[in-house]
Amino acid sequence: MPDTHEAVTHAFWLAGRKATGESTLEVTSPWDGRRVGVVSVPTDAQIEEAVAAADAVREEFAASPAHVRAAALDHVSRRLAERGEEIARLISDENGKPIKWARGEVGRAVSVFRFAAEEARRFNSGDAQRLDTDAGGTGRLALTRRFPRGTVLGIAPFNFPLNLSAHKVAPAIAVGTPIILKPAPATPLSALILGELLAETDLPAGSWSVLTVPNDRMPALVQDERLPVISFTGSEKVGYAIKESVPLKHCTLELGGNGAAVVLSDYAAEADLDWAATRIGTFSNYQGGQSCISVQRVIADASVYEELVPKIVAAVEAQATGDPTEDATDVGPLISEDAAKRVESWVDEAVRAGAKLLTGGKREGSSYAPTVLADVPADVTVSCEEIFGPVLTLHKVADEDEAFAAVNDSKYGLQAGVFTREVRTAFRAHRALEVGGVIIGDVPSYRADQMPYGGAKRSGVGREGVRYAMEDYTYERVMVLTGLDL
Repeated sequence: MPDTHEAVTHAFWLAGRKATGESTLEVTSPWDGRRVGVVSVPTDAQIEEAVAAADAVREEFAASPAHVRAAALDHVSRRLAERGEEIARLISDENGKPIKWARGEVGRAVSVFRFAAEEARRFNSGDAQRLDTDAGGTGRLALTRRFPRGTVLGIAPFNFPLNLSAHKVAPAIAVGTPIILKPAPATPLSALILGELLAETDLPAGSWSVLTVPNDRMPALVQDERLPVISFTGSEKVGYAIKESVPLKHCTLELGGNGAAVVLSDYAAEADLDWAATRIGTFSNYQGGQSCISVQRVIADASVYEELVPKIVAAVEAQATGDPTEDATDVGPLISEDAAKRVESWVDEAVRAGAKLLTGGKREGSSYAPTVLADVPADVTVSCEEIFGPVLTLHKVADEDEAFAAVNDSKYGLQAGVFTREVRTAFRAHRALEVGGVIIGDVPSYRADQMPYGGAKRSGVGREGVRYAMEDYTYERVMVLTGLDL
């Protein structure tokens, strides 16, 4: 296909202004390989300038009025909505995400900045505590408020290049702490759009930068002592390597998962199974399966398994695959051909070990067909790791106890979905499942951007979800007033 972006070189954002470096990186479409854009890469000196500017503005930004920060966040939310279709097309081009899902991602980012504006106005009102409950505290009152931990290094992934950048940037602005955003090298363009919109606000110049830094230069930023907070979304391997390399820093890690959808015996009506199968078929394949909370495992009670399986296979086969720019497309390519080859190798390994391939199992370039596997051995890679592709495994269990044990039999614990209509079972699942979120009556892929989001076990530490990230970026500081008549 023709190159439609021949003359465009995108600047990065250095302390609130456009800048270019001495080298570039090329952004290509995972679907057809065409060049989507060329991005300038900052020099070491420019990275230093951005970090120094953020460090210099820390106190000023922390003391800025809430209405100033809220107005900036409201502005970005409005502008994202106004440019929604343009940005969605850009996400689809650089990421390969079907346009229908790209539009949804823009809509979510609009909400993230709106939520952050709302939280900025009410956050940190303070908590007063009488200390005269003990004789030694007579006349004393404790006032507790939250203050920024320091400049945030936000490291965003390729799979939601706009919305997961928003989840780093918006909470930082809301609490008044500077942020340096490092987008994924494969998908930097939508993050640079955020820079354009932030540059339209009255925020202090040094309070934000968007630096298109290659991954091999990330360790220097991670180690910089002027960046005491790291918010990372990505792979388990990289996330824990970061945490281990900077043990004294505050790290929020949003890592991998192998989301389980549990279908229990009480969820046996025809309409119930149709709903479960439709949701599973959709959300094992949305974003090409490249979501930490996509459905990777279905764990179904034996009483519903035989009826449920053909419904799931039909729902998976109904997913329209192809050109991500087409409105009808449900499943586009993976981020690269190498990613698709990895998925192919894991599925082939499972089939060689005895798994039954019910549908899919074929690769074409960077695309992999939506795939369903049954009778998958427990020791193959697809059973143990996050596949991050459009592949689903089916498991039959005897009862609720075995189902919940199967969910927990994983090193990951991000989210789980439980299809049940029993309130007592829902509360038991909430108590028993070793995950960060339990979704009742739906797949584990549900996320509202204002709710706490994060994992247990090897799925990470800390929480996102605007207010929860704001708390993560700050710490409590108490002031005790003395000699008061309470």
